[in-house]
Amino acid sequence: MNNAAIYYEPSAFHLRGKVMGRQSAGAAFMQAVADARPNRVWCYASARVHAQDCAQTLTELGAPRTGVTWIPFSQPQHLAEPGLLYRPDPGIHADAWRRLTHARPDAYSLCGITHTTASHAVMDVLADLPTAPLQGWDALICTSRSVRDSVQMLVENRIEYLRERTGATRFALPQLPLIPLGVHCERFASTSDKRQNARLKLGIEPDEVVVLFTGRLSFHGKAHPLPMYLGLEANAKTAKIVLLQAGWFAHESIEKAFQADAAALCPSVRCIYVDGRNQDNMKQAYAASDIFTSLSDNIQETFGITPIEAMAAGLPVVVSDWDGYRDTVRDGIDGFRVPTLTLPPGTKLGSDLADRFDMGIDDYDRYCAYTSQLVSVDVEAATQAYRRLIVDPGLRAKMGQAGAARSREVFSWSVIFRDYQRLWDELAERRRADARLAPALTPRRRSERADPFAMFASYPTEHVGPGASFRRHEGIDLAAALSRLELASTSFAKSILPAPALIEALLTALEGDWMPFDVLVRAVPDVSPEALASAVVWLSKAGVLDFHKQP
Repeated sequence: MNNAAIYYEPSAFHLRGKVMGRQSAGAAFMQAVADARPNRVWCYASARVHAQDCAQTLTELGAPRTGVTWIPFSQPQHLAEPGLLYRPDPGIHADAWRRLTHARPDAYSLCGITHTTASHAVMDVLADLPTAPLQGWDALICTSRSVRDSVQMLVENRIEYLRERTGATRFALPQLPLIPLGVHCERFASTSDKRQNARLKLGIEPDEVVVLFTGRLSFHGKAHPLPMYLGLEANAKTAKIVLLQAGWFAHESIEKAFQADAAALCPSVRCIYVDGRNQDNMKQAYAASDIFTSLSDNIQETFGITPIEAMAAGLPVVVSDWDGYRDTVRDGIDGFRVPTLTLPPGTKLGSDLADRFDMGIDDYDRYCAYTSQLVSVDVEAATQAYRRLIVDPGLRAKMGQAGAARSREVFSWSVIFRDYQRLWDELAERRRADARLAPALTPRRRSERADPFAMFASYPTEHVGPGASFRRHEGIDLAAALSRLELASTSFAKSILPAPALIEALLTALEGDWMPFDVLVRAVPDVSPEALASAVVWLSKAGVLDFHKQP
């Protein structure tokens, strides 16, 4: 993997703690990297320990011989060697500013990826794309056509505002390639023996039809269970149905809500819940099931990996015709897509929901929850889709086989990772070809990330410079000066404080009367003026030196 560095923050690549879609995608990506068996991986990380975590992760995933080269966050200019930085989120705008500050716009490419786009933080990132120093050799991977539409809407709205406000006419934007998330298909393959054992362990009778839902069990942030419960209950008079929900609840009140609603809406359906964070439970769930379903109705969903995992397991799927599901499930081939309905753009209620979220009246969870209440999944169509699969084992087998083949041919990580690498090569070629045509940009810092001594330059009485003079404070010797480095309120900052040798050199140079700073620079020639300036400021703060402005 010599054509990209990975922006590595361990929590983005491990299935620990609170697991969301982006963690699952990150962990699967790392497995794809390991499966590619690269000789070397570039790791762009804040600390060496994170690069070591990257190396350990690759070893655990089967690539012990892959070398990991650490590029510290503080040295982004070294990303020019791999030629591209891939980060597992959409935040490439921030790295574009760092590139402009520390390198050149054509020094390397940037590549990010979308996950949920419903939060304020992500919307802000996406809306800022037109004003960040991004280029046509950068890219933001969109995992579905729907999410790309959302990104384009945010970008176009911001551009329209900037044109009206400033008269701007030229905008450099990243590419928005469409590449889905992938699955490791071999993990989901099953056998008749595995199926028999799984059904035995779960207490499934031979004549029961098992319908599986996997993922977070959240009526407000994933998929409201109401249409699923109603559709299955309508079929429970003609078949013995088990609803196997393999996932997890955020807290007890949500668990009780699911159980209460299931008892009220599908009393004839036998419900089983298993912890989907346990991989053995997940393997059993896929092996024991006959049909997969996910009737997502939530705007926080942008792609939806679980139907592809179910397809890889050979299950026919019944999903809502919603966002990324529309790109992954072929209606009538791999399963059925159930129509959805919501309000048109521009309604007052939509504006009200946006305002309440913007003003902090509603938090993110409630914003998603309220919106999902106004997304309808066709209950009758879901009922009919379930019925066709419940009563027809042959159709289940046919659709399951079609989905399994599609998962291998289109969504296998071996295929997706090659698409990534192909994209990265294309961006490198575009960078080489187009850089000379791009408008020149002056290296600069992002204004809202300013040097604090520039932004707050008017705060102090004086700045270190030719007009400032220093002398040794009376009664302070070297031992007393060095002891100030060890104070409890000071020692935390040792990484930016003067070294003992420099303190000794300064005290020696300042044994006489007041000395102007420019003279002090000549008296300690082996140290840069900037390092001397930092040292005399801190030594003055610590009461080791006195300072005043020359008349």
